[in-house]
Amino acid sequence: MTPVEALAVLAAGVGAGALNTVVGSGSLLTFPTLLAIGLPPVTANVSNTIGLVPGGISGTVGYRRELAGQRPRLERLGLAGLLGGTAGAALLLALPPAAFEAVVPFLLLFAVALTALQPVLTPRLANLRSRPAHDNPVVVVVVFLTAIYGGYFGAGQGVILLSSLLLLVNDDPQRLNALKNALVVGVNGIAALIYAVIAPVDWGVVALIAIGSIVGGQLGASYGRRLSPTALRIAIVVLGTLVAVRLLLPG
Repeated sequence: MTPVEALAVLAAGVGAGALNTVVGSGSLLTFPTLLAIGLPPVTANVSNTIGLVPGGISGTVGYRRELAGQRPRLERLGLAGLLGGTAGAALLLALPPAAFEAVVPFLLLFAVALTALQPVLTPRLANLRSRPAHDNPVVVVVVFLTAIYGGYFGAGQGVILLSSLLLLVNDDPQRLNALKNALVVGVNGIAALIYAVIAPVDWGVVALIAIGSIVGGQLGASYGRRLSPTALRIAIVVLGTLVAVRLLLPG
């Protein structure tokens, strides 16, 4: 890896750490960068996942104020995330990447649609939203399924999860964003442990992404919590659409 390539990976890590903390989809900065410097797709995917874990922790710590009082949610939904992340990592190692990547753009567009329609759909789901998230089987299942996707590929995981939480859980969007960050750390963390033992990893790339994402996570936490609920929703819709379109384009 040349100095220019190393700088590009580091910069992508900063951007990804910030994006993941605020909305999600930071992997759409780092993953293509790793492919561009010549890493094979699986190596790029697993190295990217491992490298972004420290940034996720950084962003979660930055949102610790919004996490206050959410321990019951974190415990039960976190368990669903760990189980899903384990299953997703196993799928990555067992199946060809094309088997799952084909549906990624459509999952993102679905999440974008949920986010855009949330003000209309929320009143119709009042009964469902009245239950605590950790006792709501729909929320638990959604977290589990999103974690499978996150453990397998991961790009857009945060967008899908945050969109679903905004729709299904009755709480302040910034608190739900903090919850999203913590859950994604768990998913990526368990997948990273599996990848580190079994999958091909480029540890030089991991170190660069980790350093960049830690810085980016703090930047995202500093500025992301200042977004209004409407601005946060718009950011999800715009970013999710751009990511989906990018994934649909060849090459």
